[in-house]
This record gives sequence, C-alpha cells and structure tokens, in this order.
Amino acid sequence: MLNRRTLRIKAMQSLFALERCKASNFSIAKDRIAAAFAPDLNSMEVQDKELLGAQKKEATGLFKEYYKQQQVVKASAEDKINSVVTESIDTYYADLKKDQKQIQKFMVKEAEGLIDQYALILLLLTEFADIAATDTKHKTENFVNNVLIKSIRFNKSLENIILRHQLNWGGLNDELREWYRDTIRNTEEYQEYLKLTTPSFEQDKAIVEHVVKAIVFKSEVVTAYMEEKDLYWSENKAIIKSLVLKTIKAIDVDQAEEFEAAELSYNWEEDKAFFVSIYKETLDLDQEYKDLIASKTVNWDVERLASVDRIIMEMAITEMLNFTSIPIKVTINEYIELAKNYSTPKSKQFINGILDGISKELTESGKIRKSGRGLIDNK
Repeated sequence: MLNRRTLRIKAMQSLFALERCKASNFSIAKDRIAAAFAPDLNSMEVQDKELLGAQKKEATGLFKEYYKQQQVVKASAEDKINSVVTESIDTYYADLKKDQKQIQKFMVKEAEGLIDQYALILLLLTEFADIAATDTKHKTENFVNNVLIKSIRFNKSLENIILRHQLNWGGLNDELREWYRDTIRNTEEYQEYLKLTTPSFEQDKAIVEHVVKAIVFKSEVVTAYMEEKDLYWSENKAIIKSLVLKTIKAIDVDQAEEFEAAELSYNWEEDKAFFVSIYKETLDLDQEYKDLIASKTVNWDVERLASVDRIIMEMAITEMLNFTSIPIKVTINEYIELAKNYSTPKSKQFINGILDGISKELTESGKIRKSGRGLIDNK
C-alpha cells in the first residue's frame, strides 16, 4: 500500500525531472537565439558576420538576465533583438508549462499503475502454473493444483482489476517458459514441493511465497524485463512485493477465493490530493522562501546547492506552510529520510539544520499555522 513517504519520493523525483526539463528548455532557447542571428547561407547578399555575432551575444545576454522575470526589462536599441528575446522567453515558459503538466500527469499515472503491476505479478503465478501443466519431464500436479494459485486465478476482485485495465502477459510465452525453466523448475524448494504426496495448505502457501520472494523479485531476467517497462522498478518493487506478500498471507484456507485484492491506499483521493498539491505548490513556492533558504545557507550559493537538496528543502517548506494537520517535526523527519536515501552523505545534517532554523522563524512570524494533529510537537 502506498504511504505518504512514497508519495513524497515520487513528487521529489518529478520535481527533479522538471529541473532537467528547465535546463533543456534553457539550451533550446539559446539555440533559438543563435539560429535567429546565424548567417543566411541561401542569401545572395553579403552577410555581416561580425554584426550578427554582436546581436547574438546581446540577445543571449538579455535572455539570461531577464528570462526569470518573464519579460525583457531593459530593452535593446534594436527591434529584432527585442523580438527574438521576447519570443524565446515566451517559448521557454510555454514549453515549461507543458512539461509541468505532462510530468504531473505521468507521476499520478505511474503511482496509480502500481496496482496494475501488483495484479500482473499475481497473474504471473497463474501463468507459471499453466506452463508447469505442460512440463512433461516433471510431475507438476502439486503446483498446477496449488490452492493459492487457484484462488488467485478465480478471485473476483483481482479479476476486476485485470479486466478493467486489460492486463495480461500475452506475447511473452517464450520468455515465460524460459523464466519457468531457468528460475523455478530446478530449484531445490520447487523439486521438494513436487515430491509431496498431498501438500497441505501451508505447504502450498510456502512454495508460492518462495516463488515470489526468491524468484520473481530476485531473478535477474525478471528484474531486467520489469526495469525495461518501469523506470522506477528498483523502488516500486518493494511496494509491489509487500502488496503481493500481504495478499498471499491473507488468503484463508476456508475461504481461499474470497480474499480482497489490495488497494492503492486507504483513501486514494485524499492521498492523491496531497501528492499533486506537494508537486504543484512546490513549483509555485514564493521567491521569499527560496531567498530564506539562501539566507540560511551561509557561504553557499543557493543556485549551486545539490539540486536534490534544494528540492527537498523547498518541498519541506511547502508542506509546513500548506498542510496544517501535519506536525512540523513529522515534516522535517520525512524530508531528512529523503535526503538520507537520495542525496549526499552530509545532506542529512545539513538539511536538518536548515529546516529546523527556517521552521522556527516561520512559526514565530506566524506564517506557519498548525491545527489539530499539526499542533503536536514530536520531539
């Protein structure tokens, strides 16, 4: 099940991706300016390369100086330069706005897609049982008739997810056979299970857990395939593995087919609102708070801070300002965890000190206002 920490991580990754888009759009804008003042090789007229070079230099300088203000404050004496710079700034922000929307859409879709991956992994178990049924070299009845795999095959709530999202392993018949042959069939645990005369429910469950833990989530061939399909598989697999194992453990011997398939969260609409808000509000964070980070980073140029550190601090300030029910200490601790796992070795202490100072200053000034659970001081 998705928790808020996972959503913070995914929002952070999306904001980092947007940073890369900004850099790309900035380079494209400079290329646009360069192209506008490049010699026209098809013209029969003599090209004044020195003049064009000077115009390009002036236009590029104006763009760099004023693009953050979204307008040219000090205009050039030449109309063409003003026109090119203005167009480049407008295009830069139009592209950035498009990137922001696309990244937000992808981030929500990717989070919601975790349930699809969860269902696919459970479906993979039934695929392996079908392949085992065609294995003429081994007596595979135990696995083919495994109670848990049958319960997964006929479970209505899981079937609804599979049908609704049209999930299947179609087109991978050869690959699945290789996975079965190379990663399951010859394992000691599987061979011992096949020798059982009449496997108990607990033995059925044990072999399914073995296949999930030791094969599906550890096999290099399965991992390679999933990484190809999911950019964040290395992180998502822990969530999906947890969902799958919890489902298997929850299957009861008396009502095997009646288990409830996992849900994304207890209240996905509420969690999604938090998720999207953290992303959007961090993008719109007032310059005042960015300047506050700069004021606290003594001897550090805020533009030269590790991008991840800056994003983490901006997200933390956004959360402290906009989510009144989340205690300040909870917010700081959550973003320290992000720094610990996704930034430099020294970032944890650095970010802790900065956020602690900023939170006190904003609380004293009345800009951070907490209510309900947010008033709890988690020392």
